[in-house]
Amino acid sequence: MSPFPLPLDAMFGHAGAYFVYMLIGFAFGYVLEISGFAISTKLAAQFYFKDMTVLKVMFTAIIVAMVLIFLATGLGLLDYNLIWVNPTYLWPGIVGGLIMGVGFIVGGFCPGTSLVSAATFKIDGIFFAVGGLFGIFLFGETVQSFEAFWNSSYFGRLTLMDWLGLPTGVVVIGVVLMALFMFWGGEQLERIFGGQPQPQRSWGRRAGVATLLAGALLVALIGQPTTQDKWVRLAPEKEALLSARDVQIHPGELLASLADDQLNVILLDVRDEADYNLFHLRRARHLSLDKVTATIPDLQLEAGRQHRLCGDEQRRARRHRSLETAGSRKRAQRLHPGGRHQ
Repeated sequence: MSPFPLPLDAMFGHAGAYFVYMLIGFAFGYVLEISGFAISTKLAAQFYFKDMTVLKVMFTAIIVAMVLIFLATGLGLLDYNLIWVNPTYLWPGIVGGLIMGVGFIVGGFCPGTSLVSAATFKIDGIFFAVGGLFGIFLFGETVQSFEAFWNSSYFGRLTLMDWLGLPTGVVVIGVVLMALFMFWGGEQLERIFGGQPQPQRSWGRRAGVATLLAGALLVALIGQPTTQDKWVRLAPEKEALLSARDVQIHPGELLASLADDQLNVILLDVRDEADYNLFHLRRARHLSLDKVTATIPDLQLEAGRQHRLCGDEQRRARRHRSLETAGSRKRAQRLHPGGRHQ
């Protein structure tokens, strides 16, 4: 099993895990503050192409994290399926981005940087943070009036790889090259509109560029683990659960989960198609063994899902369950034999 993400609760206890979160948050806020993100005029200057520090700092953080995440995944050190990826709501996201962008230009802060500014007792940052809290309250009180739009254009757990249909390595290289071009373009804008001198090409900058490019190329060369690769790593832990039937769910528990509107339960019927056509549980999807591996990426796009497997053959259901476990972020469960229909 992949060593990362670390089980902080098991390692340090509940209080210890929160202490780690606090340290990470403090480090993040410190980096923002020393980068000048507590100064509203510096943040707003990016929209006038006079100071592109925000673009450089944030995009550097994004591409470094991206390269490290997919490099660790390719080496088997990290289970990418355990990383939360925000589900995509296309049009609400576009409208929200426009609203936030206007607020950023007018107020000089985004929500995160306003807290950094408020922490250093800057008056404008404090007022912006208070205004943000009032906006959150106002949104919570009015969201029911536009809830249909708020939940519209849902695409689930969508990534650039899913959208473009390209391998992860190709996307990582493309994003790194795009970022480096934007860094160069940002410096030209600063020189033209901000009157800033052309920065010196130091060895540290060249080493950083070379390291990012080498990491992206390594991601492409190593590739990402397949479902079968993931199961090989998970098998020592999960096989014992399968053998002990600890992953089975009682029919009564299944009925309760289907009635819970807070859960997105997906029923997968792994029997032969003829048996499925004769009788199957309501809302159950038929999924044959030869199609399960190809179906997993589509199932991963469905946020908040829980899988339930139905089948007459223990071997067939166990096979499906192992593949689902390897390819899914959440555990799949098999319907207890008492829930079978002959």
